[in-house]
Amino acid sequence: MVVDMGYWTKVSKRIIILFFAFIGIVLAFKLAIFYMPFLIAFIISLLVEPIIRFVRNKTRVTRKVSAIIVLAIVSIIIIGLLSWGITSLISETSNLLQGLNEYIEKAYLQVQSVISNIDFNKLKISEDVTNIIQNSAQDVITTVANWVKNWLTGMLQFLTQLPTIGIYVVVTIMSIYFICTDRLYMLDQFEHHLPKEWVKHISFHLRGLIQSLGAYLKAEAVLVIISFIISLIGFYIFKFMGLNIKYPLLVALAVGFVDALPILGSGTVMIPWSIILAVNGDIRLSISILVLWIIMSVVRQIIEPKVVSTHIGIHPIFTLIAMYTGFKAIGVLGMFIGPIILIILKNLFSTIIDEGVGKAIFGR
Repeated sequence: MVVDMGYWTKVSKRIIILFFAFIGIVLAFKLAIFYMPFLIAFIISLLVEPIIRFVRNKTRVTRKVSAIIVLAIVSIIIIGLLSWGITSLISETSNLLQGLNEYIEKAYLQVQSVISNIDFNKLKISEDVTNIIQNSAQDVITTVANWVKNWLTGMLQFLTQLPTIGIYVVVTIMSIYFICTDRLYMLDQFEHHLPKEWVKHISFHLRGLIQSLGAYLKAEAVLVIISFIISLIGFYIFKFMGLNIKYPLLVALAVGFVDALPILGSGTVMIPWSIILAVNGDIRLSISILVLWIIMSVVRQIIEPKVVSTHIGIHPIFTLIAMYTGFKAIGVLGMFIGPIILIILKNLFSTIIDEGVGKAIFGR
C-alpha cells in the first residue's frame, strides 16, 4: 500500500492551523481579561467615535479638542455611575450576605413543602428514594447558596478595594483619551512596525470580524444595556411602591447578565420568578414582574431590528454546546465567552466551514 505523504502533510498542516488558531483565540481572551482596562477603553472609544466626529464637524475644532470635550463629559458620567453603582452594590451585597442563611432556609422549606404534598405511595416510590430526593434537593440548594455566597464575597472584596478600582478607572480614562486623540498616529505606527503582508492579512481578517462579531456585540451590548436600565427602573419603582424588592441593582445586574447570553433571555429568570411568587401568594409582585418582562420584551422586539445588523448565523444547538463548553472550562463567564469564540472561529474559517470541515481537511 502506497502512502500519499503529500496528502497527509496537507491534512496535518490544516489540523495544526486549526489547533493553533483555537489556542491563539483562547490566549487572546486571557490577555484581554488581564488587560481589561485597555479593552474597556478600546470599546468605549469605538462607541464615542461618532460623537467626536459629530462635535468636530459642528464646531469646526481640531480632533484633539473635540475628543477632550466628549471625553470630559464621558468621564463625568462614568465616575458618577461608578460612585453610585459601587455604593449601592456594597450596601445590597452586604445586606444579602447577612440574610442569605434566612433565604436558604426559606428555599429549603419551600422545597420540603412541595415534596410533602406529593403522594409517593400512589407513585409507588419507596421511602429510601423519597429520602434521596429530599437530600438531593437540600444538596442542590446548599451548592447554589455556597456559589452565591462565594461570588458575593468576592465581589464585595473587590468593591471595597478602592485604590485598585481607582487605578483601573484612571488607566481606562487615560487610555480612552490616548486612543481617541491619537487614533491615526497609532494606526500608522501599527502599520510601520509590522511587515506589509502581515498588515494586509490582519486588516482583512479584522474587517471581517468587525463586520460580523463587532457589529453583533455592539448591537447586543446596546440591547442588554437597555434591558438592564428598564429592569433597574422597574425594580426601583417596585421598591418605592413597597413591594418585596430588597436588592434592585443586584437583581437588575443578574437579569442583564442572563439577557446577554445567547439563546437564553430575561424571560428565563423573570417568568419562573413570577410563578414562584404567585405560588407563595405574592400576587402583586408576581404580576408586576410579569408586566415588567412584557415591557422589556416589547421594547427589545421594537429596537432589535433597527440595532442588530448581523446575526450569529450559527444553529442554536452549536451555540448551546459552546455555552456549555465555556461553562465547564471557566465557569459562568464562559457561558458568554464560549459563543463569542465560536463566532470568531466561524469567521476565521468561513471558507472551510462553507466547504465542509471534513471535506476541507480530509478531502482529496
